Amino acid sequence: MPTYTKSMQVLIEEFSKMPGIGSKTAERLAFYILKASKKDVASLASSIMRVKDSIGFCSICGNLSEGQICQICREPGRDKATVCVVEGPNDVIAFEKAGGYKGVYHVLMGALTPLEGIGPKDIRVEELLTRIKSGDIKEVILATDCDLDGEATALYLLNQLKPFNIKISQIAYGVPVGSNVEYTDQATLAKAIEGRRAI
Repeated sequence: MPTYTKSMQVLIEEFSKMPGIGSKTAERLAFYILKASKKDVASLASSIMRVKDSIGFCSICGNLSEGQICQICREPGRDKATVCVVEGPNDVIAFEKAGGYKGVYHVLMGALTPLEGIGPKDIRVEELLTRIKSGDIKEVILATDCDLDGEATALYLLNQLKPFNIKISQIAYGVPVGSNVEYTDQATLAKAIEGRRAI
């Protein structure tokens, strides 16, 4: 078994704590740091600290922001009456990369996971209801993940939103563009049929 100096072992362990980073990748990253110039390592460390110091969450939608209000909520061309509800900031980025959506977002910062003790008070449900009570929102699009927790969250939100006089919709789940039907999993095909629309 390879033996490392104490500082290298600590660095490998720190990298291993990151999501999706196994022991082999952690070792490669540690060796990259070892071989990199002091200037590059200092730049990396500075970038990490800058992210920790400057990025917070938007006071309106909960998305990542370098100020009180995020760039999307500040954008004048956005349809502020349409709110897309997502589980995390990474979902906002996915929708923005896909393009086409011109409304704003509400980031829940998680999903209902009763087995882990995560209930409605642990995610940003109250903040969403407060936004809707303002009367400015006309449509809420539920865009939680297509798994048990995401579906449970969407169902809970649907029940909470029903008393309001707003349009409630859910994104359609279906066959990815460019893929073959025969290679698509059953759950995706079932959702594709359920989410069909007239043409």
